[in-house]
Parts: sequence; C-alpha cells; structure tokens
Amino acid sequence: MPDVKPRDVQVASIAAADTTILRSRTWDRLKFEVEYSLQRGTTANSYLIQADKIALFDPPGESFTEIFLQELHQYVDLSQLDYVILGHVNPNRTITLDTLLELAPQVTLVCSKPGAVALRTAFSDRDLKIWVPRADETLDLGRGHQLQFIPIPTPRWPDGLCTYDPQSRILFTDKLFGAHVCGDEVFDENWKRLDEDRRFYYDCLHAAQSRQVEVALDKLSSFPAKFYAPGHGPIARYSLSRFTHDYQQWSQQQTNQDLTVALIYASAYGNTATLAQAIAKGITKAGVAVESINCEFTDPAEIQAAVEKCDGFIIGSPTLGGHMPTQVQTALGTVLSTATKTKLAGVFGSYGWSGEAVDEIESKLLDAGYRLGFESIRAKFKPTEVTLQQCKEAGTDFAQALKKSKKSRTPWQPVSNSQIDRTEQAVGRIAGSLCVLAAKRENVSSAMLASWVTQASFNPPGLTVAVAKDRTVESLTHTGDQFVLNILQEGRNVRRHFLKSFAPGEDRFAGLAVQEAENGCPVLSEALAYLECTVHNRMDCGDHWLVYAIVENGKVLQSTGMTAVHQRKSGSHY
Repeated sequence: MPDVKPRDVQVASIAAADTTILRSRTWDRLKFEVEYSLQRGTTANSYLIQADKIALFDPPGESFTEIFLQELHQYVDLSQLDYVILGHVNPNRTITLDTLLELAPQVTLVCSKPGAVALRTAFSDRDLKIWVPRADETLDLGRGHQLQFIPIPTPRWPDGLCTYDPQSRILFTDKLFGAHVCGDEVFDENWKRLDEDRRFYYDCLHAAQSRQVEVALDKLSSFPAKFYAPGHGPIARYSLSRFTHDYQQWSQQQTNQDLTVALIYASAYGNTATLAQAIAKGITKAGVAVESINCEFTDPAEIQAAVEKCDGFIIGSPTLGGHMPTQVQTALGTVLSTATKTKLAGVFGSYGWSGEAVDEIESKLLDAGYRLGFESIRAKFKPTEVTLQQCKEAGTDFAQALKKSKKSRTPWQPVSNSQIDRTEQAVGRIAGSLCVLAAKRENVSSAMLASWVTQASFNPPGLTVAVAKDRTVESLTHTGDQFVLNILQEGRNVRRHFLKSFAPGEDRFAGLAVQEAENGCPVLSEALAYLECTVHNRMDCGDHWLVYAIVENGKVLQSTGMTAVHQRKSGSHY
C-alpha cells in the first residue's frame, strides 16, 4: 500500500482578499458510505468572509476539530467571530461546533428552520444564538457582502441552505456541485479530469432526489454566480456553465425514466439513510428512477401521491424502543391503504440492540399480500462496506424485476423481416473472446461473464471491455480500479457458473478454484490465461460503459488450449 499523506488543512484566498477557503483534506477513504467508495479522499470545505463583520461557513467534522481550529486561529481572532453559517446540520460536525462555541460564545448561528430544530436537539444544554433568515432577509457583513439565503430542502438534507455573496459573486452550494477528490487544486482548472468524480457524486447523492434538485437549480438560476463553492471538492470556476448543464441533464434523465421506485425511510442516526443511499444507487444504475422520501419531513399526502404513482416501493426504518418510529408507522399505513397489491415491495433498516422494526414492516406487507423484491436487509449499528454492496445489488435486482415485469405486460408484436431485424442479425455476427472480468476493492469483490472484449492499443498494452451499467461489477471498474480478465478455454464449464443468477451479496467465486493475482483480484485456475489490468478511462455508451484498461501483467495458464468464443445470432442481446 502506498503511504497516505496525513490529514491537513489547506488555506487559500478566493475571489478577493477578504474571502478564504479552509480545505480540511482527507487523502484516503473517509468512510464506508457509497459516495466515498472510489477512495480518492475528499475535502470538507469551510469558508471565511472577513469584512466589517466575520462569518465562517461549515466547520468540519470531529476528526479535524483540533487542527482546523488551530489553523483558523492563525487567520482570525475567534473572539471577533460574529456568525457561523451552516449549509446543513451534520451530527458529525457538532463536536467541532461545540468546541468553537466554547472559544467563541458570542457567535450567532445562521441556518434554515429545520436546521435550527436539529441544532437545539443536538445542543439541548446550551442557550444557542440562532438566526433563521426569512424570505428576502439578508445578512450585511459590510463592504458589499450582503449575503442572501436560499433554502434548498431535499429528502437527505431537509435543512439544506445555500448562500449567495453579491460582492464576490460566490454561490456557496453546500451539497450541490461537489466531488469527493483530494488534491492541491483549489479551483477546477483541470475540470475535464473531474467529470467521472462529479457524475459519481451526483449519482450517489442526488439521483434519488432529482426532483428536488431541479427545484433547487431553478431557485439558484436567478443568482449571477461566478463561482460555485461546494462543501466538498474543488471550487467550480472554469466549468460553471457546463457543470450547471450537467446537473440539469442528469436530473432530467432521472425524471424521464419510465419506471419509478418510491424509497420511503426515516433515519435516527444516519445509518438507515446510508442504507437508503446504497439501495437507491443500485436502482438508478439499472435505469429506474427513485423518488426518495424522508417521512420525518414529508406530508402524508405527498407520500400517498408518490405511492400511487410509483411502480414499486421500498420502506426503511430504524428500530427505536423495539418498534418503528411513529413517522414510519404513519407512512406504512399510507402505503397499505394506497398501493395496489401488484406493486413490488422491499424492506430494510438498521438497529442497535434489536431489529424488530424490519420484522414488523415485512410481516405487515406479506400479510397484506405484497411480494418482496429482495430478502429484507438488516444492518446492526453502522453498515459495513459489504452490507452497502449488498444494498446496491438488492436495488439493482429490484429494478431489473420491475423492468422484466413491465416487459411481460407489453403486448406481443409479430416479428417482421424489417431492416431493423436484418441489422440486428448482422451485428450479432460480431464474435468475441469469452472472459470473466473479476474485480476486488478492499472487502468487496465481484465478477461477470464478458465477451465484448478487444485489444485496443499496443503501447501501452491496453484493452477495452463493455460493461452494462446494471452489472454489479460495474461499480468496481472506475478509473484507477484494478481487475483481472480471465480468458476462458474452449470446452470448459466455468462459464455456466457465471451465467446463473446471484443473490445480493452472494460470493461469485464460491465453489471455484481461485488464486490471487498480484493486484489482489481473483484468477480462475481453469482459465486459459489471465491479464492484470488497471482502468485508465471510461466512456459512456448508452446502456454500457466502455472501459479502457492498461494491461500491467499477464500469464498463460494452459499452453495448449483454445480461446472460448461467444457466437450470437442477434445484436439486440447477449
């Protein structure tokens, strides 16, 4: 393993001398949440405006409390700090906030109305100074910094708040327009290199709340921003127009999907929300939209409307005092009285000492005659990386079941000998080597049977593999990931193993003779040969990703065998 740089705080002036960014940098993986799974580190961005009055935006989490406050003290006398503006209230950041309030008790906290409720709950023993700006109210810091506030509630962050500074034309976007990458670049001057990370960030955090994101984008469009200052990653300066267009396009793609899943949940400590995020990622990657509903902050009429409209629904709940919370009970009642019995259902949840809530929900749904799309998921305390992978796979299976059901209901059309049919038959005559792509990242591994494989370059030696977007292994084929391409031998039966269906979280290599390559990925002992590869780039190709990888190492295992070839009759399916 390469040496990982220690955590630090990078400080730089932005836009003007009186506006500063403090980037709390984590160079390795921060947490197990799906959004961090590319393992490129992240930055927790805080901002400081020093005008006639001084405002600090979004102090970081507790792992940075000491070094952040030390660095902050180099730039401002904490006794002179007037405001702390919070884009949302994160339980992980209350430790830093608590320490800051000890050093600067005069501070007024600025947040949305739901944020104020969360703060008073988190600091029940403190007499907090909180200001909740009403519509059109501004905060005058002097020298032209007349801050304007834009509430942007979403299911995941119902207390979301953006801030616009007309003096610097910086729009502080909190969870919007971010990326989980860590480096020295404060701005996005090399923005093309950020494309994959920005899309992954959106898919993980916002695809399941695209409707609310579209509303937020509409609100923010009236502000003539020159910079987007997000909570994570580089400040958007050079790609502002393109980045905005991307968010609009990605959100539109979600709202235009034919099928929708209502993902209804509540989360006491954030663990159930983390499970919901992973399930949503699995659903959306399979081409089905998600309507994410945090029932703690959603009107029952809105839940009813979503359930009536959706093609399937999934309910998630923590267990509190041996039961599901009242909000989940109410939402479940709405579902039972609204959803037709033909709609596919799912259940998940987290718990500390007992998990009765999941059992209660599952029992009521089954008794009512609903069919479950996956085995109910239960996570004790904080979900592990393996559990989150299981959630993603369950979400993908759920989406595929909905698509299959819709296809079976589509009226049969007689096949004609049209030009389209002839073209598909011609495309189907393209043959490819039959391989097994096997990948592993930390404790998560997966594999798939692949035949759309070809050598792509001599120097460096490279190849391309087409990976369907709803494949489980797709999440392990991002830039920088490593995999082994097992080239199969004609006449062997190992292909049959990978043609079968796997349950969410099931070991793809159980019962097979497997070795470990130098890059840590599985090598099938029955393979004709294998290649150790590192993903160099990906291209979006409709329902597939075209993955270009550099071959780092390889070996022929069976010197006399022939490569297995996949012959097809149609170009419309495998």
